[in-house]
Amino acid sequence: MEIRTLRHFLAVAREENMTRAAEVLHISQPALSKQIQALEEELGKKLFIRHSFSIELTEEGRLLRKRAEDLVSMADKIVGEFVALDDVTGGDVYLGLAESYQIRSLAREIKNFKETYPGLRYHITSGDTEQVTEKLDKGILDFAVLVEEPDPGKYRSLCFPEADIWGLVMPRDCPLAEKETICVDDLVGLPLFCSEQSWKKDLPRWCGERMDELRLEGSFRLSYNASLFVREGLGYLLTFDRLIDTGPGSALAFRPLSPRLETKMFLVWRKYQVFSPIAERLLEKLKVAFGSA
Repeated sequence: MEIRTLRHFLAVAREENMTRAAEVLHISQPALSKQIQALEEELGKKLFIRHSFSIELTEEGRLLRKRAEDLVSMADKIVGEFVALDDVTGGDVYLGLAESYQIRSLAREIKNFKETYPGLRYHITSGDTEQVTEKLDKGILDFAVLVEEPDPGKYRSLCFPEADIWGLVMPRDCPLAEKETICVDDLVGLPLFCSEQSWKKDLPRWCGERMDELRLEGSFRLSYNASLFVREGLGYLLTFDRLIDTGPGSALAFRPLSPRLETKMFLVWRKYQVFSPIAERLLEKLKVAFGSA
Protein backbone atom coordinates (compact mmCIF):
# COMPACT_ATOMS: atom_id res chain seq x y z
CA MET A 1 0.00 0.00 0.00
CA GLU A 2 1.62 3.23 -1.17
CA ILE A 3 1.08 6.76 0.13
CA ARG A 4 0.24 7.85 -3.41
CA THR A 5 -2.56 5.28 -3.53
CA LEU A 6 -3.93 6.56 -0.22
CA ARG A 7 -3.86 10.12 -1.57
CA HIS A 8 -5.87 8.98 -4.56
CA PHE A 9 -8.31 7.10 -2.32
CA LEU A 10 -8.83 10.26 -0.24
CA ALA A 11 -9.50 12.29 -3.37
CA VAL A 12 -12.21 9.84 -4.45
CA ALA A 13 -13.72 9.89 -0.94
CA ARG A 14 -13.73 13.69 -0.96
CA GLU A 15 -15.19 14.14 -4.46
CA GLU A 16 -17.64 11.20 -4.21
CA ASN A 17 -17.21 10.82 -7.94
CA MET A 18 -14.49 8.88 -9.77
CA THR A 19 -14.41 11.16 -12.82
CA ARG A 20 -14.12 14.37 -10.81
CA ALA A 21 -11.43 12.83 -8.59
CA ALA A 22 -9.45 11.79 -11.68
CA GLU A 23 -9.64 15.35 -13.00
CA VAL A 24 -8.41 16.76 -9.70
CA LEU A 25 -5.54 14.26 -9.66
CA HIS A 26 -4.74 14.80 -13.36
CA ILE A 27 -4.86 11.09 -14.17
CA SER A 28 -7.22 9.07 -16.31
CA GLN A 29 -10.46 7.77 -14.83
CA PRO A 30 -9.72 4.13 -15.82
CA ALA A 31 -6.29 4.31 -14.14
CA LEU A 32 -7.84 5.69 -10.95
CA SER A 33 -10.58 3.04 -10.95
CA LYS A 34 -7.93 0.34 -11.35
CA GLN A 35 -5.99 1.71 -8.36
CA ILE A 36 -9.09 1.73 -6.14
CA GLN A 37 -10.00 -1.79 -7.24
CA ALA A 38 -6.48 -3.00 -6.46
CA LEU A 39 -6.67 -1.34 -3.02
CA GLU A 40 -9.97 -3.10 -2.31
CA GLU A 41 -8.45 -6.42 -3.36
CA GLU A 42 -5.40 -5.82 -1.16
CA LEU A 43 -7.56 -5.10 1.89
CA GLY A 44 -10.19 -7.71 1.06
CA LYS A 45 -13.02 -5.21 1.62
CA LYS A 46 -15.28 -3.05 -0.51
CA LEU A 47 -14.44 0.59 0.15
CA PHE A 48 -17.13 2.27 -1.95
CA ILE A 49 -20.77 1.73 -2.84
CA ARG A 50 -21.24 2.59 -6.51
CA HIS A 51 -24.35 4.50 -7.60
CA SER A 52 -25.35 5.72 -11.06
CA PHE A 53 -23.71 9.13 -10.78
CA SER A 54 -21.85 9.01 -7.49
CA ILE A 55 -20.12 6.77 -4.99
CA GLU A 56 -20.09 6.70 -1.19
CA LEU A 57 -17.84 5.14 1.40
CA THR A 58 -18.70 1.87 3.04
CA GLU A 59 -18.14 1.44 6.77
CA GLU A 60 -14.75 -0.08 5.93
CA GLY A 61 -14.05 2.85 3.63
CA ARG A 62 -14.76 5.34 6.42
CA LEU A 63 -12.30 3.50 8.65
CA LEU A 64 -9.64 3.62 5.93
CA ARG A 65 -10.27 7.32 5.35
CA LYS A 66 -9.46 8.11 8.97
CA ARG A 67 -6.30 5.98 8.90
CA ALA A 68 -5.28 7.30 5.48
CA GLU A 69 -5.65 10.92 6.60
CA ASP A 70 -3.31 10.24 9.53
CA LEU A 71 -0.78 8.42 7.36
CA VAL A 72 -0.76 11.08 4.65
CA SER A 73 -0.41 13.82 7.27
CA MET A 74 2.51 11.98 8.82
CA ALA A 75 4.16 11.48 5.41
CA ASP A 76 3.82 15.18 4.62
CA LYS A 77 5.23 16.08 8.03
CA ILE A 78 8.27 13.82 7.53
CA VAL A 79 9.00 15.30 4.11
CA GLY A 80 8.62 18.82 5.51
CA GLU A 81 11.00 18.10 8.39
CA PHE A 82 13.74 16.83 6.08
CA VAL A 83 13.33 19.79 3.74
CA ALA A 84 13.57 22.10 6.77
CA LEU A 85 16.93 20.63 7.82
CA ASP A 86 18.57 22.95 5.29
CA ASP A 87 16.25 25.88 6.02
CA VAL A 88 17.87 28.09 8.65
CA THR A 89 15.03 30.63 8.60
CA GLY A 90 11.98 28.44 9.02
CA GLY A 91 10.07 25.21 8.59
CA ASP A 92 6.74 23.71 9.66
CA VAL A 93 5.38 23.36 13.20
CA TYR A 94 2.16 21.49 13.98
CA LEU A 95 0.04 22.43 17.00
CA GLY A 96 -3.22 21.13 18.46
CA LEU A 97 -5.01 23.76 20.55
CA ALA A 98 -7.73 23.82 23.15
CA GLU A 99 -10.09 26.81 23.40
CA SER A 100 -8.83 29.58 25.68
CA TYR A 101 -8.14 33.30 25.56
CA GLN A 102 -4.61 32.38 26.68
CA ILE A 103 -3.91 31.17 23.15
CA ARG A 104 -3.16 34.86 22.62
CA SER A 105 0.01 34.38 24.68
CA LEU A 106 1.11 31.60 22.35
CA ALA A 107 0.22 33.66 19.28
CA ARG A 108 2.23 36.59 20.63
CA GLU A 109 5.32 34.41 21.14
CA ILE A 110 4.96 32.93 17.64
CA LYS A 111 4.73 36.45 16.19
CA ASN A 112 7.95 37.44 17.97
CA PHE A 113 9.60 34.19 16.88
CA LYS A 114 8.76 34.87 13.23
CA GLU A 115 10.78 38.09 13.37
CA THR A 116 13.89 35.92 13.71
CA TYR A 117 12.60 32.97 11.65
CA PRO A 118 10.34 34.47 8.96
CA GLY A 119 10.10 31.15 7.16
CA LEU A 120 8.13 29.58 10.02
CA ARG A 121 4.88 27.97 8.86
CA TYR A 122 2.50 26.83 11.59
CA HIS A 123 -0.45 24.47 11.20
CA ILE A 124 -3.24 24.59 13.78
CA THR A 125 -5.69 21.85 14.76
CA SER A 126 -8.37 22.70 17.34
CA GLY A 127 -10.07 20.26 19.66
CA ASP A 128 -10.46 18.89 23.15
CA THR A 129 -7.87 16.81 24.99
CA GLU A 130 -8.91 13.52 23.40
CA GLN A 131 -8.76 14.90 19.88
CA VAL A 132 -5.40 16.66 20.08
CA THR A 133 -3.55 14.07 22.18
CA GLU A 134 -4.55 11.34 19.72
CA LYS A 135 -2.74 13.24 16.97
CA LEU A 136 0.13 14.13 19.29
CA ASP A 137 0.64 10.47 20.24
CA LYS A 138 0.71 9.48 16.56
CA GLY A 139 3.38 12.08 15.83
CA ILE A 140 1.13 14.16 13.59
CA LEU A 141 1.47 17.13 15.97
CA ASP A 142 4.60 18.58 17.54
CA PHE A 143 2.79 20.22 20.44
CA ALA A 144 -0.65 20.23 22.04
CA VAL A 145 -2.30 22.74 24.35
CA LEU A 146 -4.48 21.11 27.00
CA VAL A 147 -6.83 22.54 29.59
CA GLU A 148 -6.14 19.79 32.09
CA GLU A 149 -3.14 18.37 33.93
CA PRO A 150 -1.06 16.32 31.45
CA ASP A 151 0.05 12.77 32.18
CA PRO A 152 3.67 13.14 33.38
CA GLY A 153 4.36 9.56 32.38
CA LYS A 154 3.74 10.41 28.70
CA TYR A 155 4.37 14.12 28.29
CA ARG A 156 6.59 17.00 29.23
CA SER A 157 4.87 20.34 29.65
CA LEU A 158 4.95 24.08 30.20
CA CYS A 159 2.24 25.78 32.24
CA PHE A 160 0.72 28.94 30.76
CA PRO A 161 1.21 32.04 32.92
CA GLU A 162 -2.47 32.52 33.84
CA ALA A 163 -5.55 30.39 34.49
CA ASP A 164 -8.98 30.34 32.84
CA ILE A 165 -11.95 31.45 34.93
CA TRP A 166 -15.20 29.50 34.74
CA GLY A 167 -18.59 31.12 34.52
CA LEU A 168 -22.05 31.02 33.01
CA VAL A 169 -23.03 32.55 29.66
CA MET A 170 -26.71 33.53 29.52
CA PRO A 171 -29.09 35.92 27.78
CA ARG A 172 -28.44 39.43 29.03
CA ASP A 173 -32.13 39.97 29.82
CA CYS A 174 -32.53 36.89 32.06
CA PRO A 175 -32.79 37.29 35.88
CA LEU A 176 -29.46 35.51 36.52
CA ALA A 177 -27.65 38.26 34.62
CA GLU A 178 -28.50 40.63 37.49
CA LYS A 179 -26.29 38.60 39.85
CA GLU A 180 -22.56 39.28 40.26
CA THR A 181 -21.67 35.58 40.62
CA ILE A 182 -23.35 32.21 40.01
CA CYS A 183 -23.58 29.49 42.68
CA VAL A 184 -24.72 25.88 42.49
CA ASP A 185 -28.23 26.74 43.68
CA ASP A 186 -28.64 29.05 40.68
CA LEU A 187 -27.95 26.21 38.24
CA VAL A 188 -30.23 23.53 39.69
CA GLY A 189 -33.02 22.78 37.24
CA LEU A 190 -31.51 24.76 34.35
CA PRO A 191 -30.71 23.22 30.94
CA LEU A 192 -26.92 23.48 30.82
CA PHE A 193 -24.43 23.29 27.96
CA CYS A 194 -20.83 22.28 28.59
CA SER A 195 -18.04 20.28 26.98
CA GLU A 196 -18.22 16.59 27.88
CA GLN A 197 -14.63 16.71 29.12
CA SER A 198 -15.31 19.59 31.51
CA TRP A 199 -18.63 18.15 32.71
CA LYS A 200 -16.77 15.05 33.86
CA LYS A 201 -13.57 16.64 35.19
CA ASP A 202 -13.92 20.36 35.96
CA LEU A 203 -17.45 20.88 37.23
CA PRO A 204 -17.25 18.08 39.85
CA ARG A 205 -14.27 19.94 41.37
CA TRP A 206 -16.58 22.89 41.88
CA CYS A 207 -19.88 21.45 43.06
CA GLY A 208 -18.76 18.11 44.52
CA GLU A 209 -21.60 15.82 45.60
CA ARG A 210 -24.19 18.20 44.16
CA MET A 211 -23.15 17.35 40.61
CA ASP A 212 -26.15 15.00 40.33
CA GLU A 213 -28.45 18.00 40.81
CA LEU A 214 -27.25 19.61 37.58
CA ARG A 215 -28.72 18.74 34.19
CA LEU A 216 -26.65 18.59 31.02
CA GLU A 217 -28.88 19.71 28.16
CA GLY A 218 -26.21 19.14 25.53
CA SER A 219 -22.45 18.80 25.13
CA PHE A 220 -20.34 20.90 22.76
CA ARG A 221 -16.68 20.84 21.78
CA LEU A 222 -16.72 24.49 20.70
CA SER A 223 -18.10 27.18 22.99
CA TYR A 224 -19.00 29.48 20.10
CA ASN A 225 -21.44 26.93 18.69
CA ALA A 226 -22.97 26.44 22.13
CA SER A 227 -23.41 30.20 22.52
CA LEU A 228 -25.67 30.22 19.45
CA PHE A 229 -27.97 27.78 21.24
CA VAL A 230 -27.94 30.08 24.27
CA ARG A 231 -28.97 32.98 22.02
CA GLU A 232 -31.97 30.94 20.90
CA GLY A 233 -33.05 30.36 24.50
CA LEU A 234 -32.26 26.65 24.59
CA GLY A 235 -30.05 26.72 27.69
CA TYR A 236 -27.12 28.20 29.57
CA LEU A 237 -23.44 27.69 28.79
CA LEU A 238 -20.74 26.80 31.32
CA THR A 239 -17.44 27.88 29.82
CA PHE A 240 -14.29 29.95 30.26
CA ASP A 241 -14.35 33.71 30.45
CA ARG A 242 -13.40 35.67 27.31
CA LEU A 243 -14.29 32.93 24.83
CA ILE A 244 -17.66 34.45 23.93
CA ASP A 245 -18.44 38.09 23.17
CA THR A 246 -20.41 39.19 26.23
CA GLY A 247 -19.58 42.90 26.07
CA PRO A 248 -22.10 45.71 26.63
CA GLY A 249 -23.45 45.49 23.09
CA SER A 250 -23.90 41.73 23.16
CA ALA A 251 -27.17 39.89 23.74
CA LEU A 252 -25.27 37.55 26.08
CA ALA A 253 -23.76 38.08 29.52
CA PHE A 254 -21.05 36.23 31.49
CA ARG A 255 -21.01 35.82 35.26
CA PRO A 256 -18.22 33.95 37.12
CA LEU A 257 -18.94 30.93 39.30
CA SER A 258 -18.79 31.18 43.07
CA PRO A 259 -16.75 29.78 44.68
CA ARG A 260 -14.22 30.65 41.98
CA LEU A 261 -13.31 27.80 39.61
CA GLU A 262 -10.07 27.98 37.62
CA THR A 263 -8.44 25.68 35.09
CA LYS A 264 -4.77 25.81 34.17
CA MET A 265 -3.56 25.35 30.62
CA PHE A 266 -0.47 23.46 29.47
CA LEU A 267 1.68 23.22 26.36
CA VAL A 268 2.70 19.55 26.11
CA TRP A 269 4.89 17.34 23.94
CA ARG A 270 5.82 13.66 24.03
CA LYS A 271 8.67 12.51 26.20
CA TYR A 272 11.81 11.72 24.20
CA GLN A 273 10.32 13.41 21.14
CA VAL A 274 12.75 14.27 18.36
CA PHE A 275 11.87 17.71 17.01
CA SER A 276 12.63 19.36 13.70
CA PRO A 277 15.13 22.23 14.07
CA ILE A 278 12.43 24.89 13.88
CA ALA A 279 10.20 23.16 16.44
CA GLU A 280 13.18 22.81 18.78
CA ARG A 281 13.96 26.53 18.47
CA LEU A 282 10.33 27.46 19.09
CA LEU A 283 10.21 25.29 22.19
CA GLU A 284 13.31 26.98 23.60
CA LYS A 285 11.67 30.37 23.13
CA LEU A 286 8.47 29.19 24.82
CA LYS A 287 10.48 27.83 27.76
CA VAL A 288 11.90 31.29 28.30
CA ALA A 289 8.46 32.91 27.98
CA PHE A 290 6.48 30.45 30.12
CA GLY A 291 9.19 28.97 32.35
CA SER A 292 11.33 25.84 31.92
CA ALA A 293 9.70 22.42 31.60
